Amino acid sequence: QVQLVESGGGWMQPGGSLRLSCAASGSIFGFSPMGWYRSAPGKQRELVATQFNSGKTNYRDSVKGRFTISRDHTKSIVFLQMNSLKPEDTAVYYCNTVPPGQYWGNGTLVTVSS
Repeated sequence: QVQLVESGGGWMQPGGSLRLSCAASGSIFGFSPMGWYRSAPGKQRELVATQFNSGKTNYRDSVKGRFTISRDHTKSIVFLQMNSLKPEDTAVYYCNTVPPGQYWGNGTLVTVSS
């Protein structure tokens, strides 16, 4: 069974940093590109960052230069380092494969405000 557990969210002032973590079940971690998605109030869930098995990464334009996705293969964990946070980054963040599978974790809420 696929399990995805996100953590690391919280409240941060604009310009601050947060590091999100996602513990993924081993059955999916090693075989698929992994990504971070976010769901903001009133908006559809969007893909924010992707890391392919080759190590290549891809980012949504709005987070390029500020967010960094990485993986710890030994522990099946995906990270999202978020710097220079903006109020528009406020959302619930999820990890999943790219494209996403059927199962989603509960996500972790990131709130950016002064």
